[in-house]
Amino acid sequence: MIAEEDLLRANWYGFVARFLTAPPDQSALSLAAGFDSQGDDTQRDSQGDGSDLGTALGILARLARQTTPQEAEEEYFNLFIGVGRGELMPYGSYYLTGFLNEKPLAHLRRDMARLGMSRAEDVKEPEDHIAALCDMMAGLITGSFGAPATLETQHEFFQRHLSPWAGRFFGDLERARHARLYQPVGTIGRLLIDIDRAAYGMDA
Repeated sequence: MIAEEDLLRANWYGFVARFLTAPPDQSALSLAAGFDSQGDDTQRDSQGDGSDLGTALGILARLARQTTPQEAEEEYFNLFIGVGRGELMPYGSYYLTGFLNEKPLAHLRRDMARLGMSRAEDVKEPEDHIAALCDMMAGLITGSFGAPATLETQHEFFQRHLSPWAGRFFGDLERARHARLYQPVGTIGRLLIDIDRAAYGMDA
């Protein structure tokens, strides 16, 4: 049985991946809008705990209610696609080496093969895209690729493929010039990485 706190981690990884894989549609925006049961009070989450995560969820909920799918698509385009390239490059190889398709991607593909993971045929992005890595973490926790991975396996994957760069990416997303709806998504992602670093006993 998967522990409740691990299922919660997997759900957050999946949620972040949903916003980073493609622009959120109305269903995703409505999901985000529902996080804040306190209306426009951005200092509280749906449980009203006033934590950093709760604050980010409240901000995201308010912005999701104010954003149309067309506006979300334009923001996503400016952030991650752009004319030529987007404001941010959400790839592990780029953050770790300054170039795409470098050794970090090769190392990831080796570990994916060992863990029974493969890129879907309709996906064109390199596997070290931040959304793909968040999906992989969620799948390792829940057992999407077989049996749920042990904490040791999760830690190893996280340490190799997310910890070295994902926190920096999410921080850059928080500060990105084109980020409005995505600013709190960046905060949620950064906090998730911090939570897992603490859970795995890793230094910040």
